[in-house]
Amino acid sequence: MNQPLRDDMDFRDLIGDVKPLPPSNRADPGANRKRPSEAQLARREWAEEEMGARNFLSDDFVDLLPPFDPMEYRREGIQQGVVDKLKHGGYSVQSQLHLLRRPLSECRRMLFPFIQEAYAHDLRSVMIVHGRGREIDSPANVLRSYLAKWLSQFEEVQAYVSAQSSEGGLGATWVMLRKSDRAKANNRERQQKRRG
Repeated sequence: MNQPLRDDMDFRDLIGDVKPLPPSNRADPGANRKRPSEAQLARREWAEEEMGARNFLSDDFVDLLPPFDPMEYRREGIQQGVVDKLKHGGYSVQSQLHLLRRPLSECRRMLFPFIQEAYAHDLRSVMIVHGRGREIDSPANVLRSYLAKWLSQFEEVQAYVSAQSSEGGLGATWVMLRKSDRAKANNRERQQKRRG
């Protein structure tokens, strides 16, 4: 007798004679879930409308990027060394946003809260996976072109670059966010303690 069959027989001997529960005595995992109240639904709807109203990302015409050119952007005052370190994976991914095969309007709607929340939680380096197309007017390249425009509209974004080929290449973008005031204060406090 082979080992799996012996194990199966040993298991049956251990549990004995077992009968399934009648349908009336089974737990319904969906039964205990409460439906959101009217007030909760109203708050949720208000929050979505508020976020949409604050979303300043433009969906106007954009110049399409050549599909095989890497993206690179840095704000004035940001050192080239920071961009080079970002480009070569010198920072760890603290959060990712996947926009692959999503409609442009949905990508716009998802990007805005992603950047806002990452900044609010003091994240500095995030990655956006968007895919890449081989043709200039492919949906992935159109999204990539809009992403380049949108990221530069955020005050929180210091720099962005296309990822290395091992991290997604032209189909992913590293984004460096500026430090929040809270993070700056924490840095100053740590340095003050170090100096004694």
